[in-house]
Amino acid sequence: MSLAVVNIGDSHRGSLDGAPIPGDAVVCEDGAIAWIGRSGDVARGDVRTLVDAGGAALVPGFIDSHVHLAFGDYTPRQRTVGFLESYLHGGVTTAISASEVHVPGRPTDVAGVMALAVAAQRAYQDYRPGGVRAYGGSVILEPGLEERHFRELREAGVWLAKAGFGSFTRAEDYVATVRAARQAGLKVMCHCGGASIGGTLEVIDAELLLAMRPDVLGHVNGGPTSLSPEDGERLVREATESALQLVHAGNLRSAIHLAGLAIATGQESRLLIASDTPTGTGVIPLAILRSMAELVSLGPLSPAVALAAATGNVSQTYGLAEGILDVGRPADLLLIDAPVGSQAADWRAALAVGDLPAVGLAVTAGKIRFTRSRNTPPPRSRIEVSPSGGE
Repeated sequence: MSLAVVNIGDSHRGSLDGAPIPGDAVVCEDGAIAWIGRSGDVARGDVRTLVDAGGAALVPGFIDSHVHLAFGDYTPRQRTVGFLESYLHGGVTTAISASEVHVPGRPTDVAGVMALAVAAQRAYQDYRPGGVRAYGGSVILEPGLEERHFRELREAGVWLAKAGFGSFTRAEDYVATVRAARQAGLKVMCHCGGASIGGTLEVIDAELLLAMRPDVLGHVNGGPTSLSPEDGERLVREATESALQLVHAGNLRSAIHLAGLAIATGQESRLLIASDTPTGTGVIPLAILRSMAELVSLGPLSPAVALAAATGNVSQTYGLAEGILDVGRPADLLLIDAPVGSQAADWRAALAVGDLPAVGLAVTAGKIRFTRSRNTPPPRSRIEVSPSGGE
């Protein structure tokens, strides 16, 4: 089944430079972007569904790199069913597990944590709640895990790991375990700042993080308790191989400070915008959009960089195909615009004044998932969907 989107206004490819797509139309087929060009060149009789964007902007779907998945579309932490499907209505088309730490009675022994990671990876492998692609199975680093265990996990399909929630009693014991996981090919995220649940280290500070060198500094602005400004500056200047993940469930003042340091040192490519939900902070379907608006209207980010931090930067950090609009890439797309009633004329200006852009349409795996978000106001542009008559 093919889908064409025509009469696109503004666009953002997802790359850090904010480049637009080369045209105002895309055609999607078999779950991927098959063609990009001009609306006048679309053979409308050859496509099954035609979307007239009406001048709305086309951007990649957001990738939330800090979601506490459990099993199914349910979160035990907030006892909420359908939260991932609701996140799609906030523009999130991909969710990456930050460990299944909220599974009730989760195991802490080696066999148990390995089994939990494999089970979660398998459970989400072909399951798209509401159309959201979910990467489950982030092994929680616990004492006793060695490189051979991580190699076994990698062979089983697990490629994510999370440090900071394990039952290590000495902070320095994390270092060798993180290095072993990375050596086996896993992407390791580490908790930054004060503890969010009991039974873990009270604080994971810059000194320990610099010794670990994880791939991603998870909620580096706090989840929810932030590090000191001095620790944050050390991580920006010294941990240059680690992504800087800024989350909605963290400390906004710290996020603005860290984003400014990244801009000042030319390290915008390290910035990721994520939610760190569901947690005690709640289930927040508009977390990505809200963080973008805060970091643009109150902080140092441009709209283009903020969007890249939720799309292309995440794609690059995690080695994903999604997050960039290009031929052959997954057809995970959003049409966004300034919301009705906003003083802004487009999505970029909306972020600049602190308004959340409206999500007018979401496509994942080449399929339209909704034509109006129930979680944002309607867009200013008139988006129309119609069958086109093609096969």
